[in-house]
Amino acid sequence: MNILPELFLTFAKVGAFTFGGGYAMISLLDHECVEKKRWITSDELMDVTVVAESTPGPIAINCATYTGYKKAGLPGAIIATLGMVLPSFLIILIVSAFFENLLSYPLAANAFKGIRIAVAILIMQAAIKMIKKMLKKTPSKPMSIAFIAVFFAVVLTLDLLGIHFSTIYLILIAGVLGFCLYALPKRKGAQK
Repeated sequence: MNILPELFLTFAKVGAFTFGGGYAMISLLDHECVEKKRWITSDELMDVTVVAESTPGPIAINCATYTGYKKAGLPGAIIATLGMVLPSFLIILIVSAFFENLLSYPLAANAFKGIRIAVAILIMQAAIKMIKKMLKKTPSKPMSIAFIAVFFAVVLTLDLLGIHFSTIYLILIAGVLGFCLYALPKRKGAQK
């Protein structure tokens, strides 16, 4: 069976039915690409998420491009990316063409209030899944749990205090700390 239509339809479904951007899509991507289709592993999805956070472009599009390329080369990457982008583009085009101010309609405004709650839950669900998978792969669970707790506390404190701290710096700091906590002890053990 030709995988290109399947790539397009799978990513079009994710792109059409996910509100709230890339983080909200991670749960759907995990379900479709890892659990259901087994196109990529959960480790690959986590790696794509990390790379996508530090490169230009939305997480979901980068994931679609990666998965499409892995399954069918350059044509797969193009088709999967189009599948992810096209539904949102068409929905925005239709909404902007026919509704001057969509949220001025009470029905739409109230629907979006409910959608915001669903998006927040999807983002939390994706975070919990990623943390669980990460902890399974980590040799030192107590150190990883402490690492997660400290970073969460720092980010929450900064948010509550209204201090803007770029996610780029958080990623860089986490990378350096991760290297120090996980790679350096292995190197010292190998040298002995």
